[in-house]
Amino acid sequence: MLEVYRITRQVARSNASVLLLGETGTGKELVAEAVHTLSDRRTRPFVKVNCGALSENLLESELFGHVKGAFTGAVSDRAGRFQSADTGTIFLDEINSTTPLLQVKLLRVLQEREFERVGGDTTIRVDTRIVSASNRNLLEMAADGTFREDLYYRLNVVPIHLPPLRERPEDIPALVGHFLNIYNEGNDRYVTHIHPEAMDALQKYHWPGNVRELQNIIEHAVVMATGDELTSDVLPGVVRGEADPALATAAAPVQLDFDSLAQHLVVEGLSQADEKSEDLHSRIVDRVEREVISQVLDQCQGVQIKAASRLGINRNTLHKKIKDYGLGE
Repeated sequence: MLEVYRITRQVARSNASVLLLGETGTGKELVAEAVHTLSDRRTRPFVKVNCGALSENLLESELFGHVKGAFTGAVSDRAGRFQSADTGTIFLDEINSTTPLLQVKLLRVLQEREFERVGGDTTIRVDTRIVSASNRNLLEMAADGTFREDLYYRLNVVPIHLPPLRERPEDIPALVGHFLNIYNEGNDRYVTHIHPEAMDALQKYHWPGNVRELQNIIEHAVVMATGDELTSDVLPGVVRGEADPALATAAAPVQLDFDSLAQHLVVEGLSQADEKSEDLHSRIVDRVEREVISQVLDQCQGVQIKAASRLGINRNTLHKKIKDYGLGE
């Protein structure tokens, strides 16, 4: 993380494009904000766009704007996010979710600093710095044809990799202290001590949701604590190393309630996301779909025609999903 901080400070003073890489919840948005705040553009707009939260048409209009009558519902001209971020910084989160057509238009903005609104023919020039983020390996996506290689190199002028929390447990005490301060103040509480047993559990947990999951768990612990000490009993069972009761119940065929299990998976996925998250579909549905495809492929000994038939989807669709989810590696 010290290297992350060093690169962030160094690159902030330039106008170079920055590509933030790392798992969901590792803090890519915070680093993007730091790049902007430490730059000469700090007094100018910082505009955030989650590319995975919108369809291609909506995202194109969101990024570049549209003119009146460009499509149904376009009742007036509208400026896009690139124009709103002129002289400032735009943060394109989940850049890996963009389609090939949109990637062409993004490449033009990077190269020429110009674009046209959807349905318009007037060229608009902007001086907007681009910071992008991906939770997938864009070079691998470029190799399999799902991401433009030339766009990758334009975005990847200065890459910053954020390691998952499980690889840096020594950072957990400082993060816990930081979140305690935030949620004590926000909830009028005074939880200032951490029991050694609780800290040990936090440092041994594997943190699939990374720092975002830790943040949510500390907020829960502050609310549930009865005194001024955070003890292990206010931590979720999975953090303490206990089996999840809902999953344990589901493991017994006679007690399996598929609807309850599905509800639990959604609740767990939502609990690991903050209230501003715009990636809930990929966070929950995509993970389940990946697991279904993986297990059906195993059952079919990797024969895609058979697996596609069992899944009830087109073989080409299955082939694309296998690539998207990295199941062919």
